[in-house]
Amino acid sequence: MKMMGEQFIGFPPLSIDIQHPNVGGGLKCFDDDGRIKRTGTMWTASAHIITAVIGSGVLSLAWAIGQLGWVAGPVAMLIFAFVIYYTSALLSDCYRSGDPVTGKRNYTYMDAVHANLGGMKVKICGYIQYLNLFGVAIGYTIAASISMMAIKRSNCFHASGGKDPCHMSSNPYMIIFGVSEIIFSQIPDFDQISWLSIVAAVMSFTYSSIGLALGITQTIANGGIKGSLTGISIGSVTGTQKIWRSLQAFGDIAFAYSYSIILIEIQDTVKSPPSEAKTMKKATLVSVIVTTAFYMLCGCMGYAAFGDEAPGNLLTGFGFYNPYWLLDIANAAIVIHLVGAYQVYCQPLFAFIEKWANKAYPNSDFIGKEYKVMKGKLSINLFRLTWRSAFVVVTTVISMLLPFFNDVVGLLGALGFWPLTVYFPVEMYIVQKKVPRWSTKWVCLQMLSLACLVISVAAAVGSVAGVVSDLKVYRPFKADY
Repeated sequence: MKMMGEQFIGFPPLSIDIQHPNVGGGLKCFDDDGRIKRTGTMWTASAHIITAVIGSGVLSLAWAIGQLGWVAGPVAMLIFAFVIYYTSALLSDCYRSGDPVTGKRNYTYMDAVHANLGGMKVKICGYIQYLNLFGVAIGYTIAASISMMAIKRSNCFHASGGKDPCHMSSNPYMIIFGVSEIIFSQIPDFDQISWLSIVAAVMSFTYSSIGLALGITQTIANGGIKGSLTGISIGSVTGTQKIWRSLQAFGDIAFAYSYSIILIEIQDTVKSPPSEAKTMKKATLVSVIVTTAFYMLCGCMGYAAFGDEAPGNLLTGFGFYNPYWLLDIANAAIVIHLVGAYQVYCQPLFAFIEKWANKAYPNSDFIGKEYKVMKGKLSINLFRLTWRSAFVVVTTVISMLLPFFNDVVGLLGALGFWPLTVYFPVEMYIVQKKVPRWSTKWVCLQMLSLACLVISVAAAVGSVAGVVSDLKVYRPFKADY
């Protein structure tokens, strides 16, 4: 991966053909870097963010609040929301190097790190970012299969009146999801999936709203609010389990808010003027407010409904079995959403590998040639078809090996939170804005980074403990729900 330190990420500026029919009337069809004019707005950027943020993570929040309790749970969620918004605002200022309006564009997260920090930090960032994106693909495959199984199980329970335990394997459902992702992965680049993000964002609101409504209904049926100020009580779990699960809860919350790793790529779809940073900050604010409101409502109402017994996945746990048709709608919405979210996260990784391959083998038809099919309406590239399909197959197989939803979610959140959401944005901002060392602002930014590092390490430890516990009773490819 030596090439990760080189400045090749992002396509070179397109050369403009003087004979182009649009050139005669001015360069209105091109941006300042020679690329086709970007058309993204605050609303499309918000749709991308909401698609990435309100993912499967929302379904584990009732469980997370259950581990922390009525005081620490909501407070932790608000703190994460503030940190994510603040560091995302810092990161959005790093899209352009130098002047915030006319400076050189950084097309990807790694471009921004290269421009501002350089050296070994570019390689470290690349390894962490793309490993995290790879992990997210695994987490989403697991979550989608669980939701597909939940549809089957809810109908099974309804048909048998709850007498049939309805055990089933997750493997066929992971394969179904993998096949669908192989198809959608052939969409060439990020600019062409806005429609998929909008559909996915609508789906995320759909299942979050159903989870919220069911939580409210169950709370009313219980005649009161369950749960305690300190979370799940020792006795229900051991003291050691209480510690591990509380730490894992922080990882789950971090995962639920994680999207900084694709923020620059989203920002690169936004048109200007106004400056991309200004638009992105507005989109981030809107998205964080919307998602935090949903997270608070879903997490808190789920905990209020089930207390210490809040399931790890609100819509696929043992909590809700009726009305079964509503659960089917919610879980179908989750699957549709995850199809889109998978693409939002993986497109930057796809683009990175393909740009590297084009640079390494510029004369290869296998890598660079586009074949028009369906009367030119569809473009097929053999390398893209082969490598993206192989990627999906690998993530699907690993998902079948490690189908531990909560633990995988917590570990992903912990590993990606500090370096990608806090450390690199803070360090790049300090360089970009020339913040003096040991000034009040510099010290505050470093304290924020250090505090988030401690939280990330603690959450990772808790999640690893959970995975180890799961592995003690697990046989590969034999998961049964």
